Amino acid sequence: MNKVFASADAAIHDIMDNATIMLGGFGLNGIPENSIAALVKKGVKGLTCISNNAGVDDFGLGLLLKTRQIRKMMSSYVGENAEFERQLLSGELEVDLIPQGTLATRIQMTGMGIPAFYTPAGYGTEIAEGKEVRKFNGKMYLMEHALHASFAIVKAWKGDTLGNLVFRKATRNFSTSMAKAGNITIAEVEELVQPGEIDPDDVHVAGVYVHRIFQGSAYEKRIERKTVKL
Repeated sequence: MNKVFASADAAIHDIMDNATIMLGGFGLNGIPENSIAALVKKGVKGLTCISNNAGVDDFGLGLLLKTRQIRKMMSSYVGENAEFERQLLSGELEVDLIPQGTLATRIQMTGMGIPAFYTPAGYGTEIAEGKEVRKFNGKMYLMEHALHASFAIVKAWKGDTLGNLVFRKATRNFSTSMAKAGNITIAEVEELVQPGEIDPDDVHVAGVYVHRIFQGSAYEKRIERKTVKL
């Protein structure tokens, strides 16, 4: 099976309107920049995007929000995007805010084949509305379901043509779990190498989970919020 694609455009060719997509990264760190740009170019609409956050106004998922291509966001932090706020308050965007640990675990459970789990996070808040509640050892817990997606798109530092991936530091946040939770997993990498060039002990996501891979380019690697000490 040849997993290598020539470009982001080719790798996302069958993502259609109303698709559910997971997008890896943490803030602006380790996001699949080339794939997001390809989705903007393709013009698909009605997307449900599952991501730690919604990018910023002119970068990351903020680009898809700007072009009104996202119908629903499932995220844990969205405080850096003014356009997101505007669309939410105007009723243009459906939003499911999820506690960050719950979001990470719901994604992880899909890869582990576990359909649901119990967590205390969100009990007694609006998050608990409509969810099953059970008591364990005198403490109340919500039942949360595993989170699936038709496509999972991640960005890794290095990958080989078999789909084995290596991430750098915080960029593996969410991405390693998302890669195992999509029906089709697409990986863009900074460096694409041949099989055997990655030490098996260094692999963070095994190639069996990755269906498509391509070498990206022109990564900006922006800083979401600069803090300067005078």
